[in-house]
Amino acid sequence: MALMFRTGFPRRDHRNRESRSWAPAAIMEFVRSSPTFRRRRLARRIRRLREGAGLTQEQAAASLDMSTSALSRKETGEVATSVHEVRSMMDLYDAYDPGLVDLARSAKVKPWWHAYGITSRGYYDLEEEAVLVREWQLSYIPGLVQTEAYARGVFEGVGVLEADHIDNAVAARMRRRNRLHDAESPLRFSAVIDESVLRRPVGGPVVMRRQLAALLEFMNLPNVSLRILSGVQGAHRGLEGSFTLLSYADADETDLLFLEHTAGSLHIDKPEAVSTAASAFEGMRASALNGEDSAAFIS
Repeated sequence: MALMFRTGFPRRDHRNRESRSWAPAAIMEFVRSSPTFRRRRLARRIRRLREGAGLTQEQAAASLDMSTSALSRKETGEVATSVHEVRSMMDLYDAYDPGLVDLARSAKVKPWWHAYGITSRGYYDLEEEAVLVREWQLSYIPGLVQTEAYARGVFEGVGVLEADHIDNAVAARMRRRNRLHDAESPLRFSAVIDESVLRRPVGGPVVMRRQLAALLEFMNLPNVSLRILSGVQGAHRGLEGSFTLLSYADADETDLLFLEHTAGSLHIDKPEAVSTAASAFEGMRASALNGEDSAAFIS
């Protein structure tokens, strides 16, 4: 399931049935969803318990009445681990951790976006667990600070969603914004936006005018930083495409680089790739207008 524009809905398929096998294996790999973060966190902890007990996967699997491959998938987060299995593991490894039981339960709870008909474990899952999101946008106003009318204009204009999915997609996008206003642990958001994005009248002049006014309101939040990269900069690294960097509170969770493309999306956790993107982001942020000048430019 493609994650075009981070909706989690199936994209409208304009191809006939005979042409649906066009995508090479590499592209199909790009759109595969990653395991949920709670499941991955649980997987790391049960693996550590086993290693702490001095057991190999083969030895532990035999005692747990499961195959080695099944235990391996649980220790990588590819499949869920039940509360019963967690209790059996703690007994076997002689290590009691009450937090593991709670983690196993929470990993099975359906996330809020399922209520909107979104079942993909894609970008929503990545952003929900993040504490910092850094985004470079060459095409649209970042989703986290879009107005309802602007978001609808994006979905309708691009035309990748069936009409009956657009209402839910817009509602879910508005729900994402709540984390920016969370009183206890607000999401930190830093974005650099290309000047051309402000000049593209998505939804028409009235919608765009209200969207620009909304950006100024978001800029008043202490956890939000929006900067405009002026077109006078000429060629720069960001012209290769938009991207998002996500950071997490858990030290075991590495930063992630999220990219969208025509065929779907790509999650990258390789340190060198993440570092390259982070360097590009900081370079563009340094070259962009400062906060005060960005606000004046938007005005």
